[in-house]
Amino acid sequence: MTAIVDLNGKRGLVIGIANENSIAAGCAAAFHQAGAELAVTYLNDKALRFVSPVAEAVRARIMLPCDVRVPGELEAVFETIAKQWGQLDFVLHSIAFAPREDLQTSIVNCTAEGFALAMDISCHSFIRVAKLAMPLMTDGGSLLTVTFYGSERVVQHYNLMGPVKAALESTVRYIAADLADKRIRANAISAGPVKTRAASGIGRFDELLDEVRDRTPGHHLVGIDDIGRVAAFLASDAGSSTNGSVVFADNGFHTVA
Repeated sequence: MTAIVDLNGKRGLVIGIANENSIAAGCAAAFHQAGAELAVTYLNDKALRFVSPVAEAVRARIMLPCDVRVPGELEAVFETIAKQWGQLDFVLHSIAFAPREDLQTSIVNCTAEGFALAMDISCHSFIRVAKLAMPLMTDGGSLLTVTFYGSERVVQHYNLMGPVKAALESTVRYIAADLADKRIRANAISAGPVKTRAASGIGRFDELLDEVRDRTPGHHLVGIDDIGRVAAFLASDAGSSTNGSVVFADNGFHTVA
């Protein structure tokens, strides 16, 4: 019997692996286990040694640098995929950034420059990804991004990333509507808090983890493998009827928070 989540014969791009503990790494592992052929990116030369083991573990055929702040780098990733593969079935966008000084202050005290940078990297880059992926998804496809419950409710110390993630979720809905006639769907995975390098910039993050664990039904936090399985489902044909949605992977925390 064929597995419900089957990515055999599909090719996907994973943007945003920082190291083996990142959400993107968990998703890449799940895509690989489901049979997908993968391309992955790394931020810069400094990050390469942390991403290489993940790329090797998932047998990534393409590995390229991608800092969305550097003109031309994101475009070069898709140009390489177009030359080597000629098509693409799914993309995971798992990048977010805010300057530390803006992230660790109240929303009313963040700078215009810091807010704009966070919005550009964390949200607008997903629009760019969608535009670049569109011509390669000739048989339809799946666009995925990663969000957090702080987009819907105030989470202490999440600060300006709350409005930024809210904008990202709205962007998902509009992209889903724009590309539906091309059979390209877009969804966001609202992941429960995971102790990653990216999360280290959020003030008192360990306290947030403890609070979420206490309030989550079953008192169990999600891991990157749990999130990866949700991503693999959404990337597969089994998830083809899910579009424009925020899909929670948080063990039910959002239902009681």
